[in-house]
Amino acid sequence: MTDDVLIVHGGTPLEGEIRVRGAKNLVPKAMVAALLGHEPSRLRNVPDIRDVKVVRGLLQLHGVTVRVGEEEGELVLDPTSVERANVADIDAHAGSSRIPILFCGPLLHRLGHAFIPGLGGCDIGGRPVDFHFDVLRQFGAVIEKHPQGTELSAPQRLRGCKIELPYPSVGATEQVLLTAVLAEGVTELRNAAIEPEIVDLICVLQKMGAIISMGTDRTILITGVDRLGGYNHRALPDRLEAASWACAALATHGDIYVRGARQLEMMTFLNTFRKVGGAFAVDDEGIRFWHPGGELKAIALETDVHPGFQTDWQQPLVVALTQASGLSIVHETVYESRLGFTSALNQMGAHIQLYRECLGGTPCRFGRRNFLHSAVVSGPSKLQGAELVIPDLRGGFSYLIAALAAQGTSRVHGIALINRGYENFMDKLRALGAQIELPEPAA
Repeated sequence: MTDDVLIVHGGTPLEGEIRVRGAKNLVPKAMVAALLGHEPSRLRNVPDIRDVKVVRGLLQLHGVTVRVGEEEGELVLDPTSVERANVADIDAHAGSSRIPILFCGPLLHRLGHAFIPGLGGCDIGGRPVDFHFDVLRQFGAVIEKHPQGTELSAPQRLRGCKIELPYPSVGATEQVLLTAVLAEGVTELRNAAIEPEIVDLICVLQKMGAIISMGTDRTILITGVDRLGGYNHRALPDRLEAASWACAALATHGDIYVRGARQLEMMTFLNTFRKVGGAFAVDDEGIRFWHPGGELKAIALETDVHPGFQTDWQQPLVVALTQASGLSIVHETVYESRLGFTSALNQMGAHIQLYRECLGGTPCRFGRRNFLHSAVVSGPSKLQGAELVIPDLRGGFSYLIAALAAQGTSRVHGIALINRGYENFMDKLRALGAQIELPEPAA
């Protein structure tokens, strides 16, 4: 990993302006949705991140023409010549990405066949793909598992069905939406995820000609249609990246204007940010986040599905909570292993204890199951530079925040993983005054 290291000299407040573009949790899925259409689609506000590159390559392997549009951050996707892709090529290009699972429904509709390689992704807890296959079977797909991956076929047109999710999973909801829109009849999805990125994907599909209605009780009804066209859509901004920069401002006593951030999708985060002692100001172009001086306040926090406090906001905020006075309690209810990143913070001087019990809130599905999914953060702590190895996407950016807030120098290994969801993050750090550098190449 010596060629994947960033040297961070901490102790300097981050100040200035950066820009966030389209959401990582929407853009790749909107690109997959283009497969469903019989006309070109135009997607705007696309970030230059690794997940976009992976999906672009997978689409091209399946005969979709993808080109850069006229404006910055615009892609034009033409699916008129969809074809089967070579199994080895799919496996090689997908790498550790989980996104190929969402190709199943669209490819079954367009080709009657799909192949999905073994899937990876961030190691933050169980995200079983078998449930995706169970859902596809309910639509009528035939599924055969092989050592190199899973082969799916649709001997006849997929049929609408009734599905109730045991948990409002974002990935499972996306799978149902991308499959049901061209299935015969009506699909009823209960206990669906309703994150802003899900709603934006529904907007994309409606523009293509889909008929989708959302109830007030997490129920989504999809009436299948015979044909879909293209779309012209501007992706909603990445609220998760925006919150990461907000936490960086708080932890480093900085002042960052996040151009592109929107209040509507961040209301829950903004309330928590204010409770901790952070300050923010919203205008039509973005949100300014800053540390107003004085002590930060300890809080009790519980992650949840939307409209609750998002799990992806938890890790960067925990870094800021190491600088708050008192005991903060964090209860992670979405991914059972997401607090594992705190061990490295303790090595830097933080005081964080993990517990198996559901602390500070209502019992969750991980309680009494031997998962360390609650944390007590005692602060404020003086962080010191350290050797850090990035465990996952959000944990990785959180390590950067910790290194920037710490005294001394840190070496952060595995920074390529951050490119999955943070566009040009090193250029943005430099623009904010961060003291970072790449190591000298070996002679």
